Amino acid sequence: MGQPLNLKPFYVALAVIAVAGAAFIINSRVSAPTVTLVPAGTTPAFPGHTMGSDSAPVEIIEYADFQCPACATFAILTGGDVRRKLVATGRVRWSFRDFPLPGHDKAPLAHLAAACAGEQNRFWEMHDQLFFNQGTWTRERRADRIFEQYARTIGVDVDAYRTCVAEQRHMARIAATKESGIALGVGSTPSFIVGGRLVAGSISYANLVQLVEQAEAPAGGR
Repeated sequence: MGQPLNLKPFYVALAVIAVAGAAFIINSRVSAPTVTLVPAGTTPAFPGHTMGSDSAPVEIIEYADFQCPACATFAILTGGDVRRKLVATGRVRWSFRDFPLPGHDKAPLAHLAAACAGEQNRFWEMHDQLFFNQGTWTRERRADRIFEQYARTIGVDVDAYRTCVAEQRHMARIAATKESGIALGVGSTPSFIVGGRLVAGSISYANLVQLVEQAEAPAGGR
């Protein structure tokens, strides 16, 4: 079942990183998206961290890496519109799936931190902390300490969080989720699956809406 949408942490985090986020966006490079069909018959065991109604007519699956600058740009620039205009209105159900990239040394731990926060229904709050503060923790030698600070900030039980991280409880599942993405043709981040189409690369809100409309059309929605 999809997690109920709570916009308050999003706006709190946005206010905290507004100045740093603006500078980050200006310096980020966004690649042009490419669209291909998703191979049929591949169903991952883990559906992803979800938000929105299970009855939403369109599901969008995002494969992302918390250390990927283009993924952070999408979260900061487009995430708010997605939550307000597509998810909160019942039009879209959003699913986030882990895809840590080789060479991003802190990405596996970041994905583990988000998954451990998710055990306490705080995945999306940690998601925002990681993306909106990406320019900070990626420069630190002990990112684990910063992630624990984020966990405390978003109100999780820190002792339970520490145990989850120490046991690396979700690492095997994160790796399996990435493999399922590879089987679907995912090779870079961010990548999105909308209505059977795999979109590789950052995408604007306007282009995302076009894909949603195309996904709605076969059901007679548009």
